[in-house]
Parts: sequence; C-alpha cells; structure tokens
Amino acid sequence: MKSLRCRECGRQRDFEPAYVCEHCFGPLEVAYDLDAIRDRVSRYTIAAGPASIWRYRELLPTPASNPVDLGTGFTPLVQAHNLGKALGLDHLYVKNDTLNPTGSFKDRNVAVATNFALSYGFDTLSCSSTGNLAGSVAAYAARAGLRALVFIPADLEPGKVGAAGAYGATIVEVEGTYDDVNRLCAELADQYRWAIVNVNLRPFYSEGSKTLAFEVVEQLGWKTPDHIVVPVPRRPRPSRSWWVLGCSMTRPREFTPPRRKAARR
Repeated sequence: MKSLRCRECGRQRDFEPAYVCEHCFGPLEVAYDLDAIRDRVSRYTIAAGPASIWRYRELLPTPASNPVDLGTGFTPLVQAHNLGKALGLDHLYVKNDTLNPTGSFKDRNVAVATNFALSYGFDTLSCSSTGNLAGSVAAYAARAGLRALVFIPADLEPGKVGAAGAYGATIVEVEGTYDDVNRLCAELADQYRWAIVNVNLRPFYSEGSKTLAFEVVEQLGWKTPDHIVVPVPRRPRPSRSWWVLGCSMTRPREFTPPRRKAARR
C-alpha cells in the first residue's frame, strides 16, 4: 500500500527506515496507492474515526496495531470574527493548534514518527531542536516508553527546553548554530540506531503535517478554503497535502486547491 519515492529521480524503494535515495541522494517521501485508498476510505469512515490525527490513518505511514497516542490533532477551527472584520474578510478562520498535547503543531509530526519508530524496533527517540520539537519528542518518548535524546544549540534559552527536561529527556548542548546541531545529528544517525525524527525519520515525520490540512477541509464541511496562510520557519517546502486529500476524498475534477501563502515572523 505504501512505499518510499525519491523526490528528485522518482525511483521507488521498499517502505522502511530510510531518508536518502541510494541512487541520487535526493530526499525520500512516502508514496501512497491512492486508488486503493479510495476503495476503502470515505468521508464517512473518516468521520467515524477518533477525534485525533488517527482518523486519517489510511493516509499516514501508520502501524498495523493501534497507535500510541496523546490525543494529537483535530484541534478547533475558530472563526475569527473580529480579526476578519478588521481585515475586511467575512470568512476568516484560525486553526488553534495550541491545544495539541504539548501546545505545538509539532505533535502531529512526532506522533507519526514515534509510531513508525516503534514499528521498526527503535529504542531511542531523538531530534535536533530549538524548542517546540524538543518538548514534543520528550512527551511522546515518555508515552511510548522510549529513551529521549534532544540536541540543542548551547546558547539556547533554558526556558525553551524546560518541558523536554520535565518529560525526562536527556538534553545535549552543542556548541554552534542550529545547522551545526543538524549536521551532528545526521552523523549520529549513521552511527547509532536512533530514531532522530527530523533526520533519519524525516519522510515519516513530515507526513504528520498534512493532517492539519485534512482537518481544515473536513471542518469546513469538506470544502477547501480559497486561501491558506501557513506560518513557517526557515525555508518552506511546498506541501502535497491538499492534492493528496483532494484526490482521495473527491473526484479530481471537482477539486480546486487553495492558494497558499507562507508567513514568517
């Protein structure tokens, strides 16, 4: 049902812990058999699922058994009347992902990565982080009974990783920038069998983000918004989320993807 596909050369490989194409060294992504998904999944089967990201499990790289869960996802889509009035918009909505278990949208990604890690026998959940991801990894590791290792820049404000420490993670301070921390984690992923969610589990970790798009469409009565503004760090990559959902839940000719805007502070 699922495989991995290189975003650069298009080659496919078995669904397994991997994140770089062995032919061209391009990044890997999860590929789905959308025709098979259409035969099994509908708006009604999704609505009958849990009030979490796992209502979309057929569209995620999920384990066969019940997933380890903290209740991530299906957060409120709130109509922002006052802000909409100030901006001259009659139908403005805000997705309130602060109601995820650790208060961050990163819980979506980590939930998927944690369950993938458990399925493949990893005993350590890890990440490079500057804050929110550290807390999410630590929380999910505690829930799953895994060791948590969090790598951060040494000059990071202590308050940004306080939650990770409270959940019992081992916090490793690295001299250098966040890019330096990432490079170290990439080297460690080659040496140790650690599930570093935003390095060697990135193809699976990334899949969690699209559940936010799924929820918005469902909460709007299975309609896509005209525009969507997404806050992003660093350099954003275009998402395939809307295309996957549209092809899975509607006839392609009836599906019009929204215009997307990326916003940075």
